[in-house]
Amino acid sequence: MRIALLTDGIYPYAMGGMQKHSYYLAKYFAQQKVQVHLYHFSQNKTYDIQQLEFFTDNEKAFIQSFIIPFPSLGKLPGHYLRESYQYSVNIHNALKKNADVDFIYAQGYTGWKIMEAKTAGEKIPPIGVNFHGIEPFQKAPSLKAKLQQQILKGAMLYNLKHVDVVFSLGGNLTSILLKNKIEKNKIVQIPIGIEQDWVHASMPKNNDVIKFVFVGRYERRKGIEELNKALLKILDKQNFEFHFIGPIPENKKIISPKIIYYGSIGEQEKIKNILRSCDVLVCASYSEGMPTVILEAMASGLTVIATNVGAVNELVSDKTGYLIPSARVSVIVDALKNAIHEQPEKLEQKKRNGQQLIHENFMWDKIIGLTLSEIKKRI
Repeated sequence: MRIALLTDGIYPYAMGGMQKHSYYLAKYFAQQKVQVHLYHFSQNKTYDIQQLEFFTDNEKAFIQSFIIPFPSLGKLPGHYLRESYQYSVNIHNALKKNADVDFIYAQGYTGWKIMEAKTAGEKIPPIGVNFHGIEPFQKAPSLKAKLQQQILKGAMLYNLKHVDVVFSLGGNLTSILLKNKIEKNKIVQIPIGIEQDWVHASMPKNNDVIKFVFVGRYERRKGIEELNKALLKILDKQNFEFHFIGPIPENKKIISPKIIYYGSIGEQEKIKNILRSCDVLVCASYSEGMPTVILEAMASGLTVIATNVGAVNELVSDKTGYLIPSARVSVIVDALKNAIHEQPEKLEQKKRNGQQLIHENFMWDKIIGLTLSEIKKRI
């Protein structure tokens, strides 16, 4: 089988949840001896994308890499959409010059031009698209963000309605697709996954002082401003520690010995060690897909506070954590206090339940099998 995997980067040459998902798709397709035609680009000058050094030699034997520069078209409103369309044009041109494939897996807008060409009559194999969080159809944290969402909606719906398969991460995301009249019979629900080495062998235990952790870059939709306000409300009244992993701007940092900032961390083992030293991951976002960091935290033995957005409710429930209805400051405050004052045995049980859920349902060995099974039905 030959699969064209179209993406705007793979981790760690490009950063983000979609990029990490693309990396693992390529890796595990190759492990299953699927020929992968990988169309991508690099944002990270630290690594040599020509070498694909984060794949084994056996994996690289099944990966054919096509590096497509991502265009830069200025900063006028809508520039990202114009750049994404042009990137899809560049991918389409490159795809036509290379060997035939049996299936095209497009991340985000990368297959846009190919869909147009197929609609116009060009002979093209089945296409599947994954928009992960479908953010333009989720709650916006501000008026500016809402206007940005409006710019993206039409193009996203065009892509969703002109493919053969729509990959959904599940939860609220499938409901969004159905609400926007995406045909039920072409929606395939498959979550993301993580690797076995994330599953911590030790049984989860609580720290004497509850340690919270946030992992991610500063984005308005991540709810960091609301989280900061919530922390300030309990800072002098509750006993806890809070750890931030990621590039948080200086003007968004709270000065307190209870709050620790690590900045960006590239080494996965260091992130694992910090996670395994904590108790509760906080993910109070306005919109999400299925955050990889939640899977990684639960596999590491943490419970989770998270908003009920995207496919988060596939992971977080009363059994595994604290699923909150919104990113309002008062809601976050209550969730933090509930975790701090949770009965120790109940907190540990939530941790164990989360770890078991990940181990049984969200490992890449299982996810890649589900993905290939659905693809084979359509070729």
